[in-house]
Amino acid sequence: MLRFAFDYLSHRLRANTRHGTHSPFVYRLLDEVIYDERARMEYLDIERLRKALYQDHREITITDLGAGSQLNGSKRKKISTLARNALKPPRLAQLIYRLARASQAATAIELGTCLGITTAYLSRALEHGSVISVEGCPETSRIARGNLEKLGCTNIDLRTGNFDALFPAIAAAEPKLDFVFIDGNHRKQATIDYFDLCLAKVHEGSLLIFDDIYWSEGMKEAWQHIKSHPNVTITIDLFWIGLVFFKKGRSKEDFKIRF
Repeated sequence: MLRFAFDYLSHRLRANTRHGTHSPFVYRLLDEVIYDERARMEYLDIERLRKALYQDHREITITDLGAGSQLNGSKRKKISTLARNALKPPRLAQLIYRLARASQAATAIELGTCLGITTAYLSRALEHGSVISVEGCPETSRIARGNLEKLGCTNIDLRTGNFDALFPAIAAAEPKLDFVFIDGNHRKQATIDYFDLCLAKVHEGSLLIFDDIYWSEGMKEAWQHIKSHPNVTITIDLFWIGLVFFKKGRSKEDFKIRF
């Protein structure tokens, strides 16, 4: 935890806001999307469900196929505990919504459904698109499916299984990858492998989002590897997540942004 706190403080000291950013593309993204924190009607029912999950004391068995939880390593967990410790907080989940909406993606892919809150935000963002979400834990996936049904999210293809087994087939079946949110299996090599799988299908408008880029030394190394790839032109490090763009004809730039 001390390392994480140091990384956070270092990021805060070095990061810019929109006023210290000279890239027109990044400035516009900050102004119109990242810092647009106005309340929206689309958020209300999702956040009501979140609050209900905080009070849901049913226990489920967790099948952990990733790097595991740094908060609770037990196999049996209350849904309320999982909701408080594993769900993206509202501010970050709503940022994912805005990024997906701005991307105008035909399809969003999410690795790591958890209880379905961020998945629901993706569903709301892509009114005329679809979401493919993968969850490794069968019982968590079952709860997520019920949550998404409660919210009336009908444009989601929820799949259950190991990311390493499912993601290659998903990526291969898509004509292009518009929007990919990688929120699970926080291991260095797995993260690099998922990035490499995306490369054949990314395009000018693609956005890849990597969660927990400061989770561990391995994740920080994976983020550095991704940033240095020659096909990547713009990255935005928001500490909690990293954004990766493939804008052809632009000079390579990496931004640390305060969020």
